[in-house]
Amino acid sequence: MELSQAILLGILQGATEWLPVSSSGHLALAQQFMGLQVPIAFDVLLHLGTLAAVILYYREKLYRIIYAILHVDFKGDEGKIILFVIVGSIPTAIIGFAFHDFFESMFSSSLLVGIALILTGCILFATRFFKGKRKPELIDALFMGFAQGLAVAPGISRSGWTISTGVIRGVEKEKATDYSFMLSIPALIGATIIEGRKIALSGIDWAIVTIGVVVALFVGYASIAILIRFVKRGNLHLFAFYCWAIGLIAIITS
Repeated sequence: MELSQAILLGILQGATEWLPVSSSGHLALAQQFMGLQVPIAFDVLLHLGTLAAVILYYREKLYRIIYAILHVDFKGDEGKIILFVIVGSIPTAIIGFAFHDFFESMFSSSLLVGIALILTGCILFATRFFKGKRKPELIDALFMGFAQGLAVAPGISRSGWTISTGVIRGVEKEKATDYSFMLSIPALIGATIIEGRKIALSGIDWAIVTIGVVVALFVGYASIAILIRFVKRGNLHLFAFYCWAIGLIAIITS
């Protein structure tokens, strides 16, 4: 892999992992239309970069969550998040394991990726008509975890579907966003471990890989900040137009 490809893929992964436009969908289309081949090892390591980005961005909240765990306090907001993440991770894991092979096969079909992006655009646009004002509850965590499970499919945005599901259920937008990111951490760790077992680290140009991972980290950090700004302004639905456009291009050219 060349340095330019590593940087390009790092930017692509960092930007689309957290913005509600589907990183897996973009990587699938990039491989098909741009002839970019993403080694499994590099893909796994890129996800470590974006995982580091969300941990860095939410470091203060994570400190409070760890404090709540150490003090066995599950009644406060941070303690409840722990329970919500556990509950939400259950449907994510079930869907991920049950439909992994089918979702993986979608990577070779730009038609299916395009349809998935169109659906992502629809659920994003739907948030325009909901004004949630309450904190998330366990049932919301369950539904958002189900939405995250579907995001294993390329074209289904993890952040887009989880946040939108919470908002549609009446959860306040910023609260839904914060929970969405907390829910992503164990999912990314789990996916990295599972996929990491398949890779061979021999023969990797670590200098190039490291640059790609660092790029993914910094771009990922910036994309989290951008997404939160859109959410605060009530403009999450604007990402729908981008998803529709890319989805239609993928379908037309399939």
